[in-house]
Amino acid sequence: MMRYIARRTAQMLVLFVIFLTLTFLLLTALPGDTVKQRFATNPNIPPEAAQLAIERLGLDKPLWEQYTSYMWNFFRGDFGFSFLQYPRPVSDIILERLPRTLVLFLTVLVSYYILGFMAGKFIAWRRGRKGEHAITIGSVFLYTVFYPWFALMLIWFFAFYADVVPINKFLDPQEWVDAPFSSNHVFMVIFGVMLLSGIVALTLWILSRRIRDAALRKRVVWMGYGALAVVMVWFWYLSDFGSARRLYAGDILHHMILPVVTITLISFAGIMLLTRSSMLETMREDFILTARAKGLAEKTVRDRHAARTALLPVTTSLVIAVATVIDGGIITETVYSWPGMGELLFTSVVGQDLNLAIAAFSFVGVMAMVGHLVVDILYMFLDPRIRVTGE
Repeated sequence: MMRYIARRTAQMLVLFVIFLTLTFLLLTALPGDTVKQRFATNPNIPPEAAQLAIERLGLDKPLWEQYTSYMWNFFRGDFGFSFLQYPRPVSDIILERLPRTLVLFLTVLVSYYILGFMAGKFIAWRRGRKGEHAITIGSVFLYTVFYPWFALMLIWFFAFYADVVPINKFLDPQEWVDAPFSSNHVFMVIFGVMLLSGIVALTLWILSRRIRDAALRKRVVWMGYGALAVVMVWFWYLSDFGSARRLYAGDILHHMILPVVTITLISFAGIMLLTRSSMLETMREDFILTARAKGLAEKTVRDRHAARTALLPVTTSLVIAVATVIDGGIITETVYSWPGMGELLFTSVVGQDLNLAIAAFSFVGVMAMVGHLVVDILYMFLDPRIRVTGE
């Protein structure tokens, strides 16, 4: 397995260099030169200072020299300065926006994948029975509805009319006036807790697959989840570190409710229909007939045999979803006034802020490749044939 992971990692590094090169060439090929015009036509900047700034940014050099210089600095961790927010470093801007997008869209990703997979498994197993048509029609309607209109209607009803969720950005300014730390600090804490919880839960699930006894495996899994819940309660309510941040984390999570619900309702239908199609195809396989002939319970056949095999294409679609996490969704962040990576990508490309745009796009590529690697590893646990062949 380690050889397989090392080989895939090497392939992804080569692919990332190609991705970064194409991104650089495409962005530099955009018409116009907003950055030079910004310095040259600004009446508050003397011509000598404008020329000096252009030279310091390397904008007067040939394209190949700009490319080699940028790639060398990029892999050293130096992303340069933002042209539109000069002299602010690109890394500072991304570190400010990235946690906001990760917390929101990773929450959305987990929620709509779990809901979509459970719903797809249910309607596929109960094909032709009561409830299947209602769930399918309702979910397809949500999947095809015009998203900006639907989001605005939910904002109007739940935030304005019912007044059960807040309507302003990603925090309440009044709650943060005397905050001893920045909102980004709290976002990083929330993201760290989410990431650690996900790693522990995934590790526990993988290790539990080695337990043959179904009853013992179930008890071990639930005990592990219970222990994780106890640790989370201790962290947020009993430890000094978590207690000091609980109020501010609660304000952020309160503002996340409506965006998470909206995107989950819009997105889960695609996963549901994919799971349903995969389940129906799997249910026609011979090993499902063999499992039923052995006298296994229907729940066991559904969950341990049909659903596990049907999970493979659903896991593949996770790669695309992971890549969209980092860009944040321009429409979502605009409608809900959530200043994250989606809004940053849009403004940097429109403003031809080359350093900021390439760095932002590079995170999309990194997340996509990490998603591919994680899916490859999960495939080795979900499908024993891959473990044998190593392909």
